[in-house]
Amino acid sequence: MNTQTDLAIGEAIARMAKVGRCWSPSFAPDGGQLAFVSNLNGRPQVWRMPTSGGFPRAVTAFDEQVASVAWSPDGEWLAVESAPGGGMNTQIDILRPEGGERRRLTASGLSNNWLGCWTKDGRHLLFSSNAEQPDAMNCYRIEIATSRTERLTRGVGTALVEDVSANGEDILLKRVVYRGDSDVYLIDANGAGENLLTEHVPPARFDNARFSPAERALYAVSDRDRDRACFCRLSLDKSGKWSVLRARADAELDEFALARSGDMAALVWNIAGRHELELINPTNGKNLGSVDLPGEIAHSPRFSPDGAALALCLSGARLPQDIWILDIDSMSLRQLTHSPHVGVDLDRLAPGQLLTYEAHDGLELSGWYYVPPGIAPPHPTVLSFHGGPEGQEQPIFRYDYQALLAQGIAVFAPNVRGSSGFGKRFVNLDNGALRIHAIRDIESSALRVIERGIAEAGRIGIMGGSYGGYMTMAGLTEFPRLFSAGVNLYGLVNFKTFFEGTEPWMASISKVEYGDPDTEGDMLDALSPIHKLDRVQAPTLVLHGANDTNVPVFEAEQVVDALRGSGVPVEYILYPDEGHGFQLEVNRIHAATAIVKWFRTHLLNS
Repeated sequence: MNTQTDLAIGEAIARMAKVGRCWSPSFAPDGGQLAFVSNLNGRPQVWRMPTSGGFPRAVTAFDEQVASVAWSPDGEWLAVESAPGGGMNTQIDILRPEGGERRRLTASGLSNNWLGCWTKDGRHLLFSSNAEQPDAMNCYRIEIATSRTERLTRGVGTALVEDVSANGEDILLKRVVYRGDSDVYLIDANGAGENLLTEHVPPARFDNARFSPAERALYAVSDRDRDRACFCRLSLDKSGKWSVLRARADAELDEFALARSGDMAALVWNIAGRHELELINPTNGKNLGSVDLPGEIAHSPRFSPDGAALALCLSGARLPQDIWILDIDSMSLRQLTHSPHVGVDLDRLAPGQLLTYEAHDGLELSGWYYVPPGIAPPHPTVLSFHGGPEGQEQPIFRYDYQALLAQGIAVFAPNVRGSSGFGKRFVNLDNGALRIHAIRDIESSALRVIERGIAEAGRIGIMGGSYGGYMTMAGLTEFPRLFSAGVNLYGLVNFKTFFEGTEPWMASISKVEYGDPDTEGDMLDALSPIHKLDRVQAPTLVLHGANDTNVPVFEAEQVVDALRGSGVPVEYILYPDEGHGFQLEVNRIHAATAIVKWFRTHLLNS
């Protein structure tokens, strides 16, 4: 590759990595303004703009990366969750909607703090923290005027604040004791204790719990007594009646929003990774209409205070993530934010195609396939594995995928067993010792695209982040002749050191998903790629954030040291200002450039 070609490729990748996105919409009390988070200036920060449209105004200029924002019901404050150094030790601040009077509410340091919700009068903010109990996330309440903080729960697992009653005294709390199972509790903020509302036979999922307007019931996403999650109602009287209001045989419910009046709910359905939006009356389940979406993905629906509008984040394989507004009366969508995509023609980008195929044992799997425009198959192909492991590959805008496609490299992104979105039976098929079958799905995924003539044998790469990094290293160690190159992004490789080094609360809830290091050490060793790195033949690129406390940087160092010792070509890139994933524009550009050049070198020039 000559210098001029190399420069042109680098510029094209940089343009793709600079494509912006917006998320975390939050209406002002009068509905006239919307606060949101965007990386418009290269670092995720809070912005706001009129809901009628206009030019966005920056609210924060934190050194930290902002994760979410919530406008107080009295309109006086914005609550902001941000991540110093990009790590998981997220902290919570409040500041005025104009950006002044910033005040930190949490204790900083290494504690993890998750933004919950405001009380309806705006006097208190509810959040989750492990400041006093590192191995659990508990519920806290802080009085804004005095900064007086109260701990409201003491328990195991992770507690997430879902909703609060009108008088601020009753709180709906979701608690996860182990991954794949959760419950909803009613918490008395005055210290009278907590009441389990969702007794069930595990596993079952209870998410997105919300009080009905009269607070005599709650609504939730759940797969209790069924395989696929649906829209449910639980009476809060003595009957404790559980009702399924809306269910689909072909889809799972991901999330919903409830209008303040209680006569409308917006449901986001997941069909193999693609979303559909439906409006219903939650009191009787009547359909009020469906909405044609401009992209495949919808999330974070939020009704305006008067219920006249619905904000939501929309994206797709060829559509960067932006906030759109649905006018309820006309059922028409309009784009509110316009993330920049300078020099990138979205219409020329590759869409995702859903492929279904069989695993080694006949289980049906699926994945999203992206084809380089104008090039006939078979293609050099990269298999990309999502994180989680309970995550799901979806046809969202991926600048790294589009950058690879522009170089003539196809991408196939499977949803192997253990992925979410396909029912709770499927998501639990990789727990513990069953993980060996998920690893075998790696081979099945590669072989099927080769058999169909769309991928070129001998030119197959593999990559993934977080748990996807684990799958990358598992693929390189278990099937060394199948892959010609690998990219491990902040992946775990040694379950024992992961449990020792990750956040204590993360270790606590992961013992069913992965295995208990105290009682199942041999199994964890057998499933850890670290003990098989001598099998790796493919050149491997390792990227990690120095501030990652989810998958500590030692996981990357173990891989790099072992591969260097065995003579396998390996390159290591450590980002000193990132945590679990790369958010800063300069790092996104650098990482994407490194990934594309790595696969160009080892798949196109091999």
